[in-house]
Amino acid sequence: MRILPVQNRIYNSPSFQRRPRKDEERDLQLTIEDGFKVAGVKQRIAITHGSVFPATGRDTFIGSPYGEGAKNWINFLKLYGFTGNQLGPNGSLYADNPSPYNSSALNENPLFIDLKALTTDKYGRILSKQTYENITLPIEPNDKNYAFSDFKEAKIIYYRALQEAYRNFRKNLAKGHPNAITLNNEFTNFKNSRLYSKKTRGQQTEEEGVYRVLASIYNTEDYTKWDRLDSNLMAEIRNGNPTAAERYKELTEKFKHPIEEYQFEQFIVKKQIKENKDFRDKLNFKYFSDFLIGCSKMDAWRFREAFLDGYSVGTYESGDTPYQTWGIPVLNPRKLFVGYDGVNIGGEFLKEKLEHALENCENIRIDHALGLIDPFIYEESTIEFDNNGKQIKSKVHGNFMSQITDEEGNKFDDYQNYLRILERLVLPILKEHDIDKTEPVWENICCEPETFKKTYYEENNLPKIIQTEGKQAANEGNENWFLVGSHDSIPAMNMLKDDNDWRRWNPAWDAEYLAQYLNQDPARAEEKEKFLDKISGYSNGAPKIEDDLANADRELVKAKFAELFTKEKIMVSFADILGINDKNIVYNIGGSSNDINWRERIAPDFIDKYYENLSSDNPTALNIPEVLKIAVRAKLDMTIANSSNPDETRRELNEKYKPLLDKLEYYEKMLKEKE
Repeated sequence: MRILPVQNRIYNSPSFQRRPRKDEERDLQLTIEDGFKVAGVKQRIAITHGSVFPATGRDTFIGSPYGEGAKNWINFLKLYGFTGNQLGPNGSLYADNPSPYNSSALNENPLFIDLKALTTDKYGRILSKQTYENITLPIEPNDKNYAFSDFKEAKIIYYRALQEAYRNFRKNLAKGHPNAITLNNEFTNFKNSRLYSKKTRGQQTEEEGVYRVLASIYNTEDYTKWDRLDSNLMAEIRNGNPTAAERYKELTEKFKHPIEEYQFEQFIVKKQIKENKDFRDKLNFKYFSDFLIGCSKMDAWRFREAFLDGYSVGTYESGDTPYQTWGIPVLNPRKLFVGYDGVNIGGEFLKEKLEHALENCENIRIDHALGLIDPFIYEESTIEFDNNGKQIKSKVHGNFMSQITDEEGNKFDDYQNYLRILERLVLPILKEHDIDKTEPVWENICCEPETFKKTYYEENNLPKIIQTEGKQAANEGNENWFLVGSHDSIPAMNMLKDDNDWRRWNPAWDAEYLAQYLNQDPARAEEKEKFLDKISGYSNGAPKIEDDLANADRELVKAKFAELFTKEKIMVSFADILGINDKNIVYNIGGSSNDINWRERIAPDFIDKYYENLSSDNPTALNIPEVLKIAVRAKLDMTIANSSNPDETRRELNEKYKPLLDKLEYYEKMLKEKE
């Protein structure tokens, strides 16, 4: 382990309070950064999807990763040593589905626009303050340490706001207002800018605008229910069909302003994304985009011939209900490549999708890596439901792409094109963006057929996500990304509440394992026993009583995060950072559909709530200095235990890092103190 020196910063004797003063924040941040360096944690990423970000000033019913609330959350994360944040997919959502994993892969979500900014001179005041205040709500404090997004209400107010903004933009431009002229010049540059392909952004957004018009005409986003020409419009244009070209021209002329309004919305959100990136660059704080396996119906319509009709991507797992039917369009393997160095329309789609994900983010999460190698696909026509509306899993007909065949017995992927996606598309694009293949978060929590293992591990040696809620971190390589729970997990503080929960009896949560892993110096055997007594559900061989067991469970969760804090690349959910642990509040329950999924959101007064939580009698939020102190001590122990001269190493390390451990303890206690 590389041992780093601790900066000698002078700090005042304790004047205990439950939150750091402004003049203490810089020292707190540097102390925590020093602690993470000594613990060997190089990348510390929070998991916060776009709609989860907090409101500030007034509430627009949905969070935004680009507004003022995002800046507040980023500053808070930076204070506590985080170097970045993993977003969810940030494309526009379906009208009736709030899941970001069903969003568009190629555009931006206009609900992430900071509406207040549109009332300022910078944006030519294209949204009146009166309208802004009429359609938004003042922030009302409550006793919960979380809030909820209201997607339906958000869509209503954004529809009103963005209509007015576009109308005022056109009006002010006609009057020659300087701010409107400046904004229009930027808008023109946006439309003229080119994607990785030959198309301009103006062409892309015009096509998307046409789709929106058609979806409105037919009153459905499902293009398969449109007239044949309209449902295949872009494909027919590419095939040289003059009737299709004429139809497209007719739509763009007849609906010029609705299409341009859509383009204007995309321009505004892109402008704010760039402003947010400039802010983050100054802080050296990274955003990880989410390269979702799916796409929207709008994307599929634009690239219609790239997809297999009648099939969708799902997943196969062992167990009583082995299938999850996701309804995600399947790229036709025969439409991925041309020859040995060319790409077909499916490859063009993947390239555009990946370039879009990396355009304004510094790194990326690869969603469902199996889907880029050997996805499980199924026939949509085989989905059946019982009398209670429950899907009959045994009726689903599907297989992995490498195995599935057509009616004549021919393999869909007869040239094994899917097995070349990483080598020919994904890895080269990462390299072009100066991202080493080991740096993205490769989401491989899925079944692993032999084709996947060969391509993913043997040929490309790619890392994994390790969820320590089910695995001991000590047994996993440092090249992987580690987390306790993902955005699909219940809060860590709830993982042990049910006596019958599998985690309570899983070796990953074994108190003796964690006590040994975090206290490896033989000279600290007494401290190890005290630590074990604190985190164990037993005392003197007997089960602890209810209150004592609840305290032990909280300490055991801290130990799990201390274990996490000894790995090089870690991720922590926003809910675990803030201690959101209401029983029925989960950001997303994977594989389910309910009214709660995707709605959880950070409270507007999250900073106050965080410190209130830590200073309470039953804290559930992460006391970062406390957990980090355990992790630093553990890393020092590991160095001592592996030393050829442990006594001398112990003396040197204890002398060198006592100031750091003391400061971490100082801030740990400070955050626990009541006002």
